Amino acid sequence: MKTTFKTINCLLCLFALLFFVNEVQAQKLNTKSKKAVSLYKKASDYFGSDQFDKAIEPLQQAIGKDADFLEAYLLLSEVYFEQEDYKNQAEMLKTVLSKDSSFYVYSYYSLGIACFHMDEFDEAVKWFETYYRKTRSEKSKQKAEDWISKTLFAKLAKENPREIHAVNLGPGVNSENNEYWPSITADDQTLVYTVLVPRDSALVKNVVGPSMANHFHEDFYRAVKDNSGEWGQGIALGSPINTISNEGAQSLSSDGNWMFFTACGRRDSRGSCDIYFSKRTRNGWSTPVNIGPPVNTPYWESQPSFSSDGRTLFFASNRGGGKGKSDIWRAKLLGYKSDGTPFFGKPENLGEKVNTPFEEDSPFIHPDNQTLYFSSNGWSGMGKKDIFLSRKNKADQFVETVNLGYPINSTGDDVGLVVTADGTKAYFSSERLGKSYGGKDIYSFNMPEDIRPQPVSYVQGRVFDKKTGKRLQAAFELKDVDTKKMVVQASSTDFSGEFLICLPAGNSYALNVVKEGYLFYSGHFDMEDENSVNDPLVMDIYLKRIQVGEHVVLNNVFFETDSYVLRSQSEVELDKIVKFLSQNSTVKVQVLGYTDNVGSEGYNLELSNKRAQQVYQYFIDAGISANRLSFKGKGMSDPIESNDTEEGRAKNRRTELKIVE
Repeated sequence: MKTTFKTINCLLCLFALLFFVNEVQAQKLNTKSKKAVSLYKKASDYFGSDQFDKAIEPLQQAIGKDADFLEAYLLLSEVYFEQEDYKNQAEMLKTVLSKDSSFYVYSYYSLGIACFHMDEFDEAVKWFETYYRKTRSEKSKQKAEDWISKTLFAKLAKENPREIHAVNLGPGVNSENNEYWPSITADDQTLVYTVLVPRDSALVKNVVGPSMANHFHEDFYRAVKDNSGEWGQGIALGSPINTISNEGAQSLSSDGNWMFFTACGRRDSRGSCDIYFSKRTRNGWSTPVNIGPPVNTPYWESQPSFSSDGRTLFFASNRGGGKGKSDIWRAKLLGYKSDGTPFFGKPENLGEKVNTPFEEDSPFIHPDNQTLYFSSNGWSGMGKKDIFLSRKNKADQFVETVNLGYPINSTGDDVGLVVTADGTKAYFSSERLGKSYGGKDIYSFNMPEDIRPQPVSYVQGRVFDKKTGKRLQAAFELKDVDTKKMVVQASSTDFSGEFLICLPAGNSYALNVVKEGYLFYSGHFDMEDENSVNDPLVMDIYLKRIQVGEHVVLNNVFFETDSYVLRSQSEVELDKIVKFLSQNSTVKVQVLGYTDNVGSEGYNLELSNKRAQQVYQYFIDAGISANRLSFKGKGMSDPIESNDTEEGRAKNRRTELKIVE
């Protein structure tokens, strides 16, 4: 959901001033002019109702009546702060201190913040240090120390800016409205984003301030790249996703077929804002469903991010049990309800390496499932919310937090950054870059190498019935062949058979595609070379019905070189076949072994027979009845590729599973 937060420290300035204003109003104001008092109270009413423009003139008039009316200067400084006019804010505060340096000690703190926003960092440190010396409150001293730390960080960051060249996504995506919260598919071809659209354009001309909420609402739009790589015209998702209420802060699954998003104040809501789920169907997006407890509570849940492995939902919440005002949490996928809606386990707080006593939100878990980008005003940054990254360790815990630096981060609130699967490009929303079509626009930029995630490639395609050509919905499992850990769980769509699976660099993976009544598909992907992420795979998978004579190549069964000893990496594939045989108890199979043509025919026949026997014995040891199994070595016969190349010979050295009954 589009949410604007001030820093906790700036809010303290406001709360302190309002407390001061209320206190002095209850006592005698520092002026003898009744007219000045009347003007001051009039301005206070405007200020209290967020009509800051209207508060300026009566305060200036009050000062005109009494040039020593310190409360009027202080309130006017806060009006300028709300308008982000830090130069005039600082001028008012300096006037107060010049007239009476002990009248309101918080003026030093507020002056430090004003100087910070004007990039006068050395001046800001001076005022914060003065406030530290003059205040007696330990909490206030800590706030001053925090701001000194932020100021020194901001100074260093601006002195050492990153080389960022932001590119506006153009008029197809951006418009005179505000566009923000981009989300992208793993292939970087589809963009879904939030647009603040007018309810009735005739009513909203020149509308500003709090009344904007009455005339604008948030909707989702979708844009797709054309053949030239440019973004096409954004189109509203329409009903049932978009409503007359607000929908925002969405997250797409890697294949673009699932969407989690935030909606507030709906009839089925459990709290102020909840997380909802919708999926693409033959007829468009499905009716959104509240994903319910334990993710949604009577508190605020928002800004979901769904991991590319299809198993974890990250989100922001202000629920109890956290570290601060709002924290980032994650919940594991447990299964699916009867209507196909995913349900999740008890959320886990990401801990103190990510969350602080202040505010963390807008999580984005990269498709590498190791790198989390998020916003925070609790870590050292540029003043308000900055964007950070944190990476997992081998224990699946986030252990480091890094500020993305300037100018990715600014002195304003910076939220909602997403990064492409290959890690080279980021998308974010901004209204500070100048080249805007109006309000906030969505931009992209090339990610500096030191803050990139682990690169990820993908394989995409469709699943078909080999005989009929009908598109099929099938389940996908991608496992690391070395660690045997699940990397991705996904499925092709039920209406198009399309799929997209992310492949993190640095490992070898076994892909298994399963559908009831069909032989499974076995695939293997070697991603040990990071350059391979630049060459995503596009393939169609044809599944064969379980019938006598059908066979499947076991691409993830490996033997030691020139040996019949099974390598441990084969267990991922073999265990999957054991499960297949257990679920299809009437099926009998034969294991077939093949070799290339290197060596004598007799040697290859014996080697292939022993290799087939090893696989056969693995199934026996796993509890499959021997009367359902047989094996046979075929040697160098029946090559599926030419033996004239090493690549062809590698494919001919294979193990197959054949249905015999």
